Amino acid sequence: MTEATAQQDEQFDVIVLGGGPGGSSVASFVAMQGHSVLLLEKEKFPRHQIGESLLPATTYGICGLLGIRDRIERAGFTRKQGGTFRWGKSPEPWTFRFAENPRVPGGYAFQVERSVFDKMLLDAAREKGVDVREEHAVVRVEQEDGRFSRVRFRDDRGSERTATAKYIVDSEGHRGQTYALVGERVFSQFFQNVALYGYFLDGKRLPAPSSGNILCAAFRDGWFWYIPLSDRLTSVGAVVSREAAQRIQDGPEQAFQSFVDSCPIIAEYLASATRVTEGVYGEFRVRKDYSYCNTRFWKPGLVLIGDAACFIDPVFSSGVHLATYSALLAARSINSCLAGDIDEEEAFEEFEFRYRREFGNFYQFLLSFYDMHQEADSYFWKARKVLNTDEKANDAFIRLVAGASSVDEPAFNHAEDFFRSRQGMGQWLEGMLSNQLAMQVDGLPGQSAPATLEGGPDAEQFMEGFTAEVRQIQTQAMFGHRRARESSVRPQGLIPSTDGFAWQRG
Repeated sequence: MTEATAQQDEQFDVIVLGGGPGGSSVASFVAMQGHSVLLLEKEKFPRHQIGESLLPATTYGICGLLGIRDRIERAGFTRKQGGTFRWGKSPEPWTFRFAENPRVPGGYAFQVERSVFDKMLLDAAREKGVDVREEHAVVRVEQEDGRFSRVRFRDDRGSERTATAKYIVDSEGHRGQTYALVGERVFSQFFQNVALYGYFLDGKRLPAPSSGNILCAAFRDGWFWYIPLSDRLTSVGAVVSREAAQRIQDGPEQAFQSFVDSCPIIAEYLASATRVTEGVYGEFRVRKDYSYCNTRFWKPGLVLIGDAACFIDPVFSSGVHLATYSALLAARSINSCLAGDIDEEEAFEEFEFRYRREFGNFYQFLLSFYDMHQEADSYFWKARKVLNTDEKANDAFIRLVAGASSVDEPAFNHAEDFFRSRQGMGQWLEGMLSNQLAMQVDGLPGQSAPATLEGGPDAEQFMEGFTAEVRQIQTQAMFGHRRARESSVRPQGLIPSTDGFAWQRG
């Protein structure tokens, strides 16, 4: 590094790449502890983004921690009490609720226009002292003496500049390139799906009190989401196999209509609707390569959060939850290291373990959810049955997401063993739904479960571990330092500090 370069460097404690929910949240959580933060966002907000259906862990938990939950409440977003599914053996749609009483804390969430929601989080970061610079594009991340510490970026006037920091957080999503500096992106063979989506006016709504729910409907080639963003506007997307997505080459509108024609309930709900053809919602969009996981989430000086680290199929609306949850975990590690309280490797291994565990839990739950759908003559669903999946040969991916997913995870040598242990989870979940057992805490079962599956994991213990972290986020938002001391999620692991924004030893 030359002396001239050193003089040009702006210096910060942390540089965040990307201003989406993950980036703005981690920037806020670090700035709230008095550290200097630069956030670089290549676009000008508001801007379009996929992922409009949120979970209570985000709207009640994370937004509560950020101090903006009242703003979210007043924004006029569509409130949802749970989700409605046409999925599984039942020919009729079924509905789960986040809580028996939708008025209790965490008993509801929102459908949001991401252009509005993301800007609210970014503006909140500014208010907390984050140096937010929109229309500033990252050129590359550089390291010195084995540590990432410098970002080269192009400002809103086209000039290249540099800044250094003790920590750099990559939250640029699935399209960024910085993840390759940390590890390799490994793709799932189970969830190799493609989404084709657009926006419609005046579509049908579910009956009250479920009118604000997301509707997910399985059909021969995949499944649809149907998200009511306002009284008139609806986000509608078809998630299909790569083979079925080849129809898009003949035109997205024709392909989309063919998918609608194959799904009676979506055809019914769109019968009187008109597609939006102008403005930010005026085109069909495609999202590919849905599910992946990086081999590593951090290296000295650089940490990946949100879609930069991993992404899973969106049927349970987990994208924004995983992004903001990983932001909180990363902020705890950064804050601890900047304060000199915890060794860097120990702090970031805790971050990676917990984030990989949450991702792995969603992956395993979605295996059983996909496995419960019955379409015997459909290529899409045959390829996603636990007994048939090609994922059995994908040892690299399974090692990344399964080994750290739960404290009760059985030992396995190959992916074949992992899938064998989960035979029957689809029927177990179907039985839970058929019996209408309570489904709580972000729409995931956590109340009752049958006995241990033969040769597989303990379903009750697995589901308890699945929902535990979500409950802790909401408890932190509600009670702060007055909440009960948390337990470690692994032997000799760290636990959140009293205020929840750093780590401490248990």
